[in-house]
Amino acid sequence: MNEAAPEANTKQSGRAHGLGRALDRPLDHVAARLRSPRSPRRPRLWFEILLVAMSYWVYSLVRNAVPEQKAAALANADWLWSVERFLGIAVEQSVNHAVNSVTWLIVSMNYYYATLHFIVTVSVLVWLFRRHPGRYAAARLALFATTAVALLGYYLYPLAPPRLMNGGHFIDTVLVHQTWGSMASGNFKNMSNQYAAMPSMHIGWSLWCGLTVFALASAPWARILGLLYPTVTLMVIVSTANHFWLDAVGGVACLAFGYAASYAWYGSLPHRLPRLIPPKAGRPRLSALSAQRREPAPTRN
Repeated sequence: MNEAAPEANTKQSGRAHGLGRALDRPLDHVAARLRSPRSPRRPRLWFEILLVAMSYWVYSLVRNAVPEQKAAALANADWLWSVERFLGIAVEQSVNHAVNSVTWLIVSMNYYYATLHFIVTVSVLVWLFRRHPGRYAAARLALFATTAVALLGYYLYPLAPPRLMNGGHFIDTVLVHQTWGSMASGNFKNMSNQYAAMPSMHIGWSLWCGLTVFALASAPWARILGLLYPTVTLMVIVSTANHFWLDAVGGVACLAFGYAASYAWYGSLPHRLPRLIPPKAGRPRLSALSAQRREPAPTRN
């Protein structure tokens, strides 16, 4: 009897341990599911193409759906221009006229404004997707959150660009040089909200591109180009009379919000996350099964 009792106790202990593990598995599964949205996952190409295309379509739809409050936008432009004069930074008109006198330069800037805004942003997204999949989702979230909060700015603060100000004496360089492709003037102006200049997403997106490349690129020349891109973009938006200096400040503020949202979700800035997808983040179920298989079975005495 005395020898059988320890054996029975061992069997009961083993059953209890097994039951405890069985009960823990659903809880672990639930915890893993709760954590999984915040864990970087391997991006899927078809999903990302669809997501980016739909997001830009929604952005354009909402931006253009904001009522073109012309009177309020012009009044806000006059007020912003007076603020810049008070601060001593109201030099946009001088820059606009000076650059416009160099035809090849201003025409290049017009095409820069109309095209690179999209080309470079998409190129950086593709580069992240291929070379830094572990950081892609966090960087994409920062970009999307930046764009989302910009839409709120367009609705709450309609603003005319300098080229549309009353008595501002700015030159609309697209009209003067008949540049093709700009959504801000010419034949395409009715397809875009003319009074959504604050914040400047040319700055928000270009700075996102520049910081991403600077933080993650290994080649020194690429990092330098990353810093030059938003700098040149700033000169372009002012030279073409599409934005005030303070519109750029609004774009920077939106980007700061975007990075804060990404940090709040992932617990880290994009460049501090692993470059590749960790195995556990990529295959949580398979990792859990492998761990269970490696766990030794209870021994019997």
